[in-house]
Amino acid sequence: MSGRRPSMFASLGIRNYRLYFSGQTISVAGSWMQNIAVGWLVLELTGSGTILGFVTAAKFVPLVVLGPWGGLVADRVDNRKLLLWTQVAQAVLTAVLAALVWAGAATVPLLVIVVFTIGLVNVLDGPSRQSLIPQLVQRELVGNAIALNSITLNLARIVGPAIGGVLIAHLGLTPCFVINALSFGPVIASLLLLRSSEIIPAKRQVSGKGQIRAGISYIRRTPALALPMIMVTVIGTLAWEFPVTLPLLTTTTFHQAASGYGTAMAFLAAGALGGGLVAARRHHISVRSLAYSSMLCGLTISAAGLAPSLTLTHVALMFVGASVTSFNSAAKTVMQLASAPEFRGRVMGLWQIAWQGSAVIGGPVVGWIGSTAGPRYALLTGGIAAAAVGLPMVARRTAR
Repeated sequence: MSGRRPSMFASLGIRNYRLYFSGQTISVAGSWMQNIAVGWLVLELTGSGTILGFVTAAKFVPLVVLGPWGGLVADRVDNRKLLLWTQVAQAVLTAVLAALVWAGAATVPLLVIVVFTIGLVNVLDGPSRQSLIPQLVQRELVGNAIALNSITLNLARIVGPAIGGVLIAHLGLTPCFVINALSFGPVIASLLLLRSSEIIPAKRQVSGKGQIRAGISYIRRTPALALPMIMVTVIGTLAWEFPVTLPLLTTTTFHQAASGYGTAMAFLAAGALGGGLVAARRHHISVRSLAYSSMLCGLTISAAGLAPSLTLTHVALMFVGASVTSFNSAAKTVMQLASAPEFRGRVMGLWQIAWQGSAVIGGPVVGWIGSTAGPRYALLTGGIAAAAVGLPMVARRTAR
């Protein structure tokens, strides 16, 4: 994590990474369009923030149960080939959602089943995506590539919800699912076009007993992995619940329609884009700087929860997006570079549980807080938790 500072877009000079980046930008925009559509559909069917939290959590139950196994598979197999299969599976499942909504047959139980199945696919998809990035660029560009990948995700968060909100308001929910199903095509094409001769081979883990336990033990005894994992778990569980908190905030506090939720997500993503650009230029990342970043996340999320008007909420959400993206990008970079190649899939599988799978607990809890005490308190819960988890790590390092 030292040496000459790379240019902001250095990784895009590498053909394989450029292809991967382009395909991801299109596909993830479609996925965020689907996220806003699912959230809005649940609120239309039930009007319940708690049920919205449970539906959101259903996607991540498989990660909690099978995430370490998915990481182990990523350590054993060709990541590109596995990703081809996961993209096809997600396209099919999204088409099923589109058909259900178009036919007027969508119910909460059916949504839970399909969302849960998508979560099963993501058990394999997530660790393989993270493990593929270091195979596309040189080690000194891994941090830059991860930051640019965060930019991709946040460009998608701008485009996807904004378009999704307009589509829902004018054409209904079905187009969001149809477009997302089609968006997997560019990812499949980009993976097929990668030059095998330019992929940096990763050391594969051969089959054996106790390998999941070995991965957990490896993280536990490596401070550069264990401390970031603690912070990621807390923020992922209570703070990174915007698909639950923002629909409630925009509808119940500010009385907005679907386009209002899309606008809020677009402001969040616009800030995240700025945070990603800053992260792409970052020269040095340490556990202590990550702890400061966690505290900053807490302050900005709390500010969004306390903002008295919709305009000030939008402004605060831009700072939230920047701080959370900077934290997430830094955490992934620290963990990718601190991981031995043969453990990277398992490490990133457990990262995926901490960042996303924790929604199994956080989604219902935050949804319940938002429905009973109010959306502002749901945001404040996450903000206080994010600041609190970073503070002792900063104090501990300062004491030394």
